[in-house]
Amino acid sequence: MADVFVSYARADKARVAPLIAAIESEGWSVWWDPEITPGQEFDQQIGVELKAAAAVLVVWTPNSVNSRWVRGEAREGADRGILVPVRFDSAELPIDVRALHTTDLDGMAAEERNRHVKEMLRALGTIITRERALRPASAVASPATSATGSHAVRVTICVLPFTNMSGDASQEYFSDGLTEDIITELSRWRRLFSVRSRSASFRYRGSAVDVQQVARELDVRYIVEGSVRRVGERIRINAQLIDTETGSHVWAERFDHGLDEIFAVQDRVVQTIVSTLVGRVQASDAERSRRKPPANLAAYECVLQGNAISWDDAAGAAEAARLFEKAIEVDPGYAIAHALLAALRYARWRDDSSDSDELLDEAYVLARRGVELDDGDSTCHAILAQVLLLRRSYDQAMEYARRAVEINPNNQWNCADLGSILVYTGGSEEALSWFARAREIDPYLDPAWYWRAQGQAHMHLQQYAEAIAKFSHPRVRSYRMIAMLAGCQAELGDTDRTRVSVADCLSEKPSFSIRHYMRKEPFQIRAEAERVEAALRRAGLPE
Repeated sequence: MADVFVSYARADKARVAPLIAAIESEGWSVWWDPEITPGQEFDQQIGVELKAAAAVLVVWTPNSVNSRWVRGEAREGADRGILVPVRFDSAELPIDVRALHTTDLDGMAAEERNRHVKEMLRALGTIITRERALRPASAVASPATSATGSHAVRVTICVLPFTNMSGDASQEYFSDGLTEDIITELSRWRRLFSVRSRSASFRYRGSAVDVQQVARELDVRYIVEGSVRRVGERIRINAQLIDTETGSHVWAERFDHGLDEIFAVQDRVVQTIVSTLVGRVQASDAERSRRKPPANLAAYECVLQGNAISWDDAAGAAEAARLFEKAIEVDPGYAIAHALLAALRYARWRDDSSDSDELLDEAYVLARRGVELDDGDSTCHAILAQVLLLRRSYDQAMEYARRAVEINPNNQWNCADLGSILVYTGGSEEALSWFARAREIDPYLDPAWYWRAQGQAHMHLQQYAEAIAKFSHPRVRSYRMIAMLAGCQAELGDTDRTRVSVADCLSEKPSFSIRHYMRKEPFQIRAEAERVEAALRRAGLPE
């Protein structure tokens, strides 16, 4: 069986052939349907080859987007998490694959085109390597098997078509569009969710639905359903999340908006529904995993538990690290476990009083491995960006941070992470807009580092009162945040509060010194670093 299954329209054979040659030059075997044996049942052999392939390359063109064969093969690859899409002629992508990063291969100079082909090959190579590690070479993958170890336990979910309860068939387009948007945005969370495609969900459109039957037929754990109703001059949207294993409603919400504003707020409604679903599913699964004996924890559940623990204290961080290490031991191909362990390693490095960079180097290796294992996971990119920032590789840090937001623009953490990097690279004004965007996606976003980063942005802009308000927001503050709070208070001449903050900082970190603190602060703009250092000195913190 071939490494790569190529899905395309026959009319495009001439432009697909060079891609086949490029793939084969990497030493990978390729199946594309000219190899069909005369007289064989066409559907049957395609199905066998598609299920056996380690990766699926779909070539989107104006011809192929209208092919039900190509669209079906692409959905199969997407559902398994092994799809690599490329595009010619700016073809309009089918709605259920728009969430996936697609490489454009036309309208560019030869050098740039070669770069994009290499990007395609890297993506295929990552998937093929993972698949080979997950199964014997002779094994045939089932559609439920995925490209990463973590995907084998991804949460399965489908979004049923929202019911149009307006009594006006002409309003169907709105309820259908809302459903399609939710499917698309949930699909961006590919590490967490295996989202059933639009075609699978819309089979149930217009019929009375038994959620247990849907769960069996689509093999899903969670179902999202809802309705849209016009009430006078207002539109009411109801949405709910159902756990099919228990039959319970995990979450439900209602949105009311005026008819004149509904299209302006549609994106916000979708964004709110999706961010809430992500949080509720993670919380629900974390609670389930906590009830299992530790020896029985799968890699996915280890990550859920590690993520649910507070990393703000040494004991919590140590337990989270142990869980992530166990996840990697259980599943060495689990990308996010490597990335999250990297985050804990660089956090330890920042607090380490020595001048050793061993922990930061270890974080770099782990973060790079996370991206290598899953180039499509936005969190892996965001964490690698943070490590690169600490290594003062500023251009690369910005590249990976922006790529994270590009992969999943509705991930509030990605937006806040980009803002936190901009704070150190001279982009504090832009950083504040990204912090605002993160809170817009998730109004309950409230980790201490989020407020610290906002405070730093205001501090670098010499908006000391605003910075103090941000630094003062968290109930529990690290010595790093307290030190910056003291610096801002000193800049405003608030001697009494400065003295209290300095005492609090030294109580948290008796070995605190300005020299060591500034060594771990990755400022790109020297003037900003000097201004912060002067503020800390003015506060009276030890040299």
